[in-house]
Amino acid sequence: MFRCGIAYPRCRWILPLLLLFAVIFDIIAIAATSGWVDDSKEHYANMWKQCRGPKDNSVCRPLDFAWAKAVAALMIIGLILLIIAFIVSLMSLCTLRLSLLRVVGLLLLIAVVLQIIALIVYPVHFNKLIYEGQYDYSWAYGFGLGATILMLGCGILFCCLPNYEDELTGMAKTKYIYTTD
Repeated sequence: MFRCGIAYPRCRWILPLLLLFAVIFDIIAIAATSGWVDDSKEHYANMWKQCRGPKDNSVCRPLDFAWAKAVAALMIIGLILLIIAFIVSLMSLCTLRLSLLRVVGLLLLIAVVLQIIALIVYPVHFNKLIYEGQYDYSWAYGFGLGATILMLGCGILFCCLPNYEDELTGMAKTKYIYTTD
């Protein structure tokens, strides 16, 4: 795959582990009660609601806009596709049925597209909704972005791994750097 770079048998365990981290990051981003948007004063929001006031005594309102529902739906569908891809990758890499790796890569790339759309739509429409002050996209939004970046990298690797089936299964002929002449 990458000359002098990847030890292929390790990919069998590292890639599902990275997908597990992406699942955890995505769950944190979706379930966060605050942390998508914060201002320096007393206004914060997540994917589901926005609150004004001090954190211990704030008045919260749900985000009942079409764009907010679309963001939530896209993030949840992306999470479901990610979980399916994680389970299929575990099954295919543990049993060395490498024919499903491109399917996993395709599922991950579809989930990436859905989540990138959601992660772009949210700040654009939230900024149109709120005009005052400086808002920072905070830790939970970063977890969603991190999960999407992990899924993109894993999706590319899962699409490339079937080309290296012999190396993954250990059937490849050993290549030595030094030869005797």
